[in-house]
Amino acid sequence: MSIYRFSYWLRGDRPELSPDQRERHAIETARNRIIITGAMFAVGFIWITAGLVDATVLRQGNEPEMASGSDTRELKTERANIVDRNGLLLATDLPTNSLYADARVIKDPVGSADLLLTALPDLDRDTLIRHLSSQKAFVWLRRNLTPEKQYAVNSLGIPGLNFQREERRVYPHGRLFAHVLGFTDIDNNGIAGVERKFDNELRINNGPLQLSVDTRVQYALEEEVESAMKTYDAIGAAGMVMDIYTGEVLAMMSLPDFDPHRPGQAPSDARFNRATLGVYEMGSVFKLFNTAIALETGIAHLDSMFDASQPIRVGRFAINDYRGENRWLSVAEIIKYSSNIGSARMALTFGTDVQQKFLKKFGLLDTPKIELPEVGSPLVPKPWREVNTMTISFGHGIAVTPLQVVSGISALANGGILRPSTILKQDGAPAGERIISRQTSDKIRRLMRLVVTDGSGKKAEVPGYYLGGKTGTSEKLVNGRYVKNARMSTFVAAFPMQDPKYVVLVTLDEPKGTKETYGFATAGWVSAPAVGKVVTRIAPILGIEPANAKAPEIEQALQIELRKGERKLASF
Repeated sequence: MSIYRFSYWLRGDRPELSPDQRERHAIETARNRIIITGAMFAVGFIWITAGLVDATVLRQGNEPEMASGSDTRELKTERANIVDRNGLLLATDLPTNSLYADARVIKDPVGSADLLLTALPDLDRDTLIRHLSSQKAFVWLRRNLTPEKQYAVNSLGIPGLNFQREERRVYPHGRLFAHVLGFTDIDNNGIAGVERKFDNELRINNGPLQLSVDTRVQYALEEEVESAMKTYDAIGAAGMVMDIYTGEVLAMMSLPDFDPHRPGQAPSDARFNRATLGVYEMGSVFKLFNTAIALETGIAHLDSMFDASQPIRVGRFAINDYRGENRWLSVAEIIKYSSNIGSARMALTFGTDVQQKFLKKFGLLDTPKIELPEVGSPLVPKPWREVNTMTISFGHGIAVTPLQVVSGISALANGGILRPSTILKQDGAPAGERIISRQTSDKIRRLMRLVVTDGSGKKAEVPGYYLGGKTGTSEKLVNGRYVKNARMSTFVAAFPMQDPKYVVLVTLDEPKGTKETYGFATAGWVSAPAVGKVVTRIAPILGIEPANAKAPEIEQALQIELRKGERKLASF
């Protein structure tokens, strides 16, 4: 196109056209110019807008220039995700921005502070003025701002204020796994729970850390235990579900709990993990361990008889039964009626040394091992006298963690193999250590089933799932003295007892009786029903189908005779 023809195009002139054609061409040319001009304006607007967004939002008004010396800050290293056994996200990092000031640039610290307070009113004015007056090249003002707060601060246009990109730990399920996961500090360092135990591994970030917990099971356990805690006005509670063949913890909770995003706002009691760190006298739950020792050593059989007709007096004290039968009882009846007297006489037949040896094998005398930093050590009598042997037989005079009880009961029910407890997902069952024979384990399972069908655990029964368990109610020791109305009420159960796969524990701290419980707050009334409700909800999730509630072959396999045999005389 020649320069002359181009000038004609700019003007819309076409000399070779007729007047009518030139008029139509001029109109078309004008329309094209409008379209082109509009497009140019649009492109320019988008370019300018993109630059502003990049400068104000994406770049946060320039990346910080790090000062040398003590004011130097490094960008945070992203932590690996934490997921449950099914791959569901439990903890992750999200990018966030934190506000800092180059105080050397601030010309009016007081005015700038007052202006900044309009966007961040919860900042302390005196502290803020001091920071802005410090003449430091780098001083933190607020960490982990929300996008809304960041925008509000940016809109103020205060020179010397900048943003630094960081990583913030986020827990999608809030409080649900608080005592399992723990939390991080403001610099994303692991402070408690799994976050602390695996702090280095999470920082290396070679992929997600997969735990053994199941979010579905955890939710059911938490909901039912919290409901029981509120119903019976308890001051605290703990619960746990464990796979008895792998030692995997499928659910673990402690109440009261806390928000892992704001752990500093929670009282110390809420951050205390009762399931693994708390040590308690577990009461009659220990009768299962006591009976297992007697059966394993051969000093007694299920039909062996022990004198429970009168209290056992030890100095100024007496060992009594809660509701005594006041007669000789078989081993099976001792468990059915939860006889303290019968258990004590049984313990005297095998003695202190044997008791210590087996309780150690059950994992009840040593600090339990699990991948959590919050683990309590058992409290045992020193010296360990004969009277201690008697009281420990029914769960008094020794304090252990709920974790230890669940692990020990798992071994009693799974054929006699103690496997280490773990919070990490396992590929198959570890080797473990045999602590009792399969025959003794079979007898203990029958006794546990008896407790639910005929004993103190009747309210835990769930048709078709053949629960077996043991109640345990103990008075709390306060200032060296037992307090009658301050109890720990615990129920631990395995299911299904003809082929047990899981153990469930619920313990309530200082529950109160209600009209429905006739004022009673013992484990059979308050903790056993909670375990039954948990099993009802989690069994289908775990793929366990209910059997015929009165299946003859199962009833036969779990049948036990209560009264048959010779009287056993305990010497002391």
